[in-house]
Amino acid sequence: MDFFTSRKKFKFFSVFSTLFLTMISFPAFAEINSGDTAWILTSTALVLFMTLPGLALFYAGLVHSKNVVSVLMQHFSLACMISIIWVVVGYSLAFSEGNEWIGGFGNMFMNSLELETPSGSIPESLFATFQMTFAIITPALMIGAFVERIKFSAMLIFLSLWVLIVYAPVTHWVWGGGILSSWGTMDFAGGIVVHATAGTAALVTALTLGKRRGFPKSITPPHSPILTMIGASMLWIGWFGFNAGSALGANGGAGMAMLVTHISAATASLVWMFIEWKRFGKPSLIGIVTGMVAGLATVTPASGYIGVPGGLILGFLGGLLCYLAVDYIRGKLQIDDSLDVFAVHGVGGILGTLLVAFLATSSFSGLGLAEGQTGISQFIIQLKAVVLTIVWTSFFTYLILKLTSFIVSLRVDEQEEIEGLDLRSHGEKGYHSD
Repeated sequence: MDFFTSRKKFKFFSVFSTLFLTMISFPAFAEINSGDTAWILTSTALVLFMTLPGLALFYAGLVHSKNVVSVLMQHFSLACMISIIWVVVGYSLAFSEGNEWIGGFGNMFMNSLELETPSGSIPESLFATFQMTFAIITPALMIGAFVERIKFSAMLIFLSLWVLIVYAPVTHWVWGGGILSSWGTMDFAGGIVVHATAGTAALVTALTLGKRRGFPKSITPPHSPILTMIGASMLWIGWFGFNAGSALGANGGAGMAMLVTHISAATASLVWMFIEWKRFGKPSLIGIVTGMVAGLATVTPASGYIGVPGGLILGFLGGLLCYLAVDYIRGKLQIDDSLDVFAVHGVGGILGTLLVAFLATSSFSGLGLAEGQTGISQFIIQLKAVVLTIVWTSFFTYLILKLTSFIVSLRVDEQEEIEGLDLRSHGEKGYHSD
């Protein structure tokens, strides 16, 4: 071997070694992907669209006309309040390093975010904003449990504290590397984080506040099925950002999540419609759109793990079981969860969280479970996660309500409830006759 050949080989080896050492020394070259970023930008707008104006209009159409402004005001003000709380401390508690139960305060005011700080293949600023829209809609769902009787100031205090004490920790458990993540819990887009927490807290709040005046005999039908249908349609569209956006990329997983989300919503809508048609002789608009929401809530935790058969099954069971839950809670137990938040979101989210253990398997064209897991073992993990979430949420929701009641009374006075919250609380009317 001559000198020049040896030198060339040495030079090649040196370059290769340098590249190899560089790769192992810096394993996390995060590159922001423009396609993924564009999709999550869109998804973020879609999830906010679910609350404003989607959920606000959906709920507004279901109440008396004298309370429509109060419902809209609650949603809009809450979205503003939670946005600030999330920036100041909520995001840090959910996604900063801490322990298995809660994150830390190291990223208060999002002080570690820079223009090009990555989170996977998207900017962290975008990830934080996407998660903010989830933090907004979760307590907003709870508004449906106590419309027409809660004091506006009490609502703001209660739900602001709730986001910090209930929502942020549970988010950390599942998506921030906390205890449920270490268990291997499957929750793609919020069956536990969003629907189980909001549904459980809604039931506790309805029981704590008590029934509306005259419930159930004097409660009239929804004043505007039209508004409710418009809001429901916005929810359906926005839910594509909610579920498919949770893939955090523009990829095949997002496409499948979108497909099964749509299938579940359509199936549950028809199930609810046909049950009502058979039972009452007429299919109602309120019924079919409520079924849609039940199907969407049920598929949410499973949407990134299942195939088309799973979407059909969850849609069918979500429509059926959520309908039965509404009938039992409102009719048999006489609990005034005004707009059926627990029966639709709580029951649906928990159902999907449990069944994903089986529907994610290859038998149902799912993506499969983690190595070493079976349907039964995964189901046990899911069940433990649901029980922990329900216990935590129930205890702290009740505690926060009691704390709030020491600051301001929870309910409006009887005369305000009779006249309606629009004029007495906000000085405005939703409708004028002249």
